[in-house]
Amino acid sequence: MADILSIRGLLADRADPNPGTRAIMETGDRDAMSYAMLIDQIDRTTGALNDLGIGRNDCVAIVLPNGPEMATAFVSVASSCTSAPLNPAYRAPEYDFYLSDLNAKALIVERASDSPAVAVAESLNIPVIELVADPARPAGWFELNGQPLDRPIKPGHADDDDIALVLHTSGTTSRPKIVPLTQTNLCILAQTIRESLQLEPGDRCLNVMPLFHVHGLMAALLSSLISGASVTCTPGFDATRFFDWMNDSKPTWYTAVPTMHQALIARAPKHAELIATNPLRFVRSCSASLPPQVLTQLQQTFNAPVIEAYGMTESAHQISSNPLPPGKCKPGSVGIATGPRVAVINSGGQLLAPNTTGEIVLQGRNVTSGYAANPEANAAAFTNGWFRTGDQGYIDDDGYIFLTGRIKEIINRGGEKFSPREIDEVLMDHPAVVQAVAFAMPDEKLGEEVAAAVVLNNDSEGTTERDIQDFATNRLSDFKVPRRVLIVDQIPKGPTGKLQRIGLAEKLGVSSVNQHESDSAEYADPETETEKTLAGIWQQVLRVDRVGRNDDFFDLGGDSMLASQVIVRIEEQMDRKLRMLAFFDSPTLYVMASNIDK
Repeated sequence: MADILSIRGLLADRADPNPGTRAIMETGDRDAMSYAMLIDQIDRTTGALNDLGIGRNDCVAIVLPNGPEMATAFVSVASSCTSAPLNPAYRAPEYDFYLSDLNAKALIVERASDSPAVAVAESLNIPVIELVADPARPAGWFELNGQPLDRPIKPGHADDDDIALVLHTSGTTSRPKIVPLTQTNLCILAQTIRESLQLEPGDRCLNVMPLFHVHGLMAALLSSLISGASVTCTPGFDATRFFDWMNDSKPTWYTAVPTMHQALIARAPKHAELIATNPLRFVRSCSASLPPQVLTQLQQTFNAPVIEAYGMTESAHQISSNPLPPGKCKPGSVGIATGPRVAVINSGGQLLAPNTTGEIVLQGRNVTSGYAANPEANAAAFTNGWFRTGDQGYIDDDGYIFLTGRIKEIINRGGEKFSPREIDEVLMDHPAVVQAVAFAMPDEKLGEEVAAAVVLNNDSEGTTERDIQDFATNRLSDFKVPRRVLIVDQIPKGPTGKLQRIGLAEKLGVSSVNQHESDSAEYADPETETEKTLAGIWQQVLRVDRVGRNDDFFDLGGDSMLASQVIVRIEEQMDRKLRMLAFFDSPTLYVMASNIDK
């Protein structure tokens, strides 16, 4: 297998001895897709794309909800051309940027999709291909419908050096960078994860990570498949449904970001018997720092080893990982290198001795060869053949990596990493704003939340924090909209006159958004039917015994992740669609219910 470095080749190698083994599964009663069926899906998709004029190294954007079809679409597209999964929650301006920047040759969406990506693609003359699923078929089965075109220059399955995946990553510049990853990059990395986690055909991953993110694509999906194991594909993370999924699918492991683990820990006591009867072999955590207290709680909750890993898009995900028992796990460490060479350099590019703090750098066959069409970024990112991660840390005498901070200014909101300058540019489009700087502020559950400081012009009398947030919410994904907007006379500057982003939260006195001030309103029972239904939803999601009409969502322990679960339940139970900002505009039960009844 070591000589096979294409996705289809590795999967075919797994399918040959056991074609009937389950590969892709869905929550519920739907039949699983076997490895033989997955190879057939890849081959049919390759043929369909070739008939639509798309071949090797042509970029195809994918905008699909989490689930088995998204999983098989990624694997199938990446086996024949260049896949570019995009976040289904993006707004039209974001799709306009990403589709243009990718120079996408086509866009794949589900049939009858109402995604703004469709209109944007049409405005850019990018062909739209509809993915048609069939619930009567095994999980992940689909066909592609589109307008036939001339045969591509390079038809057939991808070769080892072809680009399999492109993702954008945000740095400290305003323009996100394109990370191209080859078949070899992905296959080497997937096998590295398989080895570090000792994945076997009997393993089953319960995937709750988004499949437009390298964490879900590589750690949960591809590493499982090249191991001959199976993946249960969920609609996405939902702490209120996780334990039901666990009971139904009998996973041996799952991987997630720390905020997800914390949400599960809070709900676990009521599911102790279920956890005991469905033991996990291990739990994996990556994409953000896992506090030691949470690691301990997680181990106690699932009575299983917790493996913290370190990764980034440019390395096709995993860089290092703590070993499984009986290997040694060091608290506070992200483990030992698992594939690439990892070292530490000083600001001048010289390699440093063990236990000396500097910038973490990488070399290896899973590391991208460089950002696409961005020589300036590549010059900054590579030194003497080493890729500079922008992360600060040290390596001890045993080879264990310890991260001490981020050199870059990226905001890491619960594992979602993005450039604050992207937010700056949106806020600067507001007619009342003359200066804007977005920055990270501390958050008790997400680690970091988004804040922004703005200076208004002289004609801006009456402009409020809410006005600016409303402006941003129509142009940014919900997770990028600043939770706090501070209107100030002057933004702190450095000695050269540049706006200073690092340390801005402390300078402006912005504390954790979860330290929500209560208005001390007296408890009152819900009165209307809407209030009662809404109170029931809040109780389920927040796991509280009662909710009154004067209660504030955030005072009861709510956060933006839990708010997203409430939004889904309101749509399911009340047939009403709410946006995330509704929780900030109307955090009390009474006001929210009144708005729903309008």
